[in-house]
Amino acid sequence: QVQLGESGGGSVQAGDSLRLSCAASYHSFSNNAMAWFRQAPGKEREFLAAITWSGGLTVYADSVKGRFTISRDITKSTGYLQMYGLKPEDTAVYSCAADVDWRTHGIQFEPEAYEYWGQGTQVTVSS
Repeated sequence: QVQLGESGGGSVQAGDSLRLSCAASYHSFSNNAMAWFRQAPGKEREFLAAITWSGGLTVYADSVKGRFTISRDITKSTGYLQMYGLKPEDTAVYSCAADVDWRTHGIQFEPEAYEYWGQGTQVTVSS
């Protein structure tokens, strides 16, 4: 059983940076891939970025490539999403998720591929 917990959300001004954290409570997370999604009111959940835990392979959505950086600290079992140059349209609930089967099907962009989810953290960007 994988438990994920996000932190680091908040209210910021446009142009600010923010780093989200996702702590994984699982002793053997090495076979997982971790991803970040966001969901704005009235919109579908959007894939942002993913990272394989053991090799550190990263994948980004075009919408955030160059502005967001995903990383992980294996020693802390924690993943991160560093966000730069935030815009009001980045306002959403941000969630991390884990895919335990990524080695069989590659990194997936669909939320349905991810078995475990955190509770989400709100990010609000004001203009």
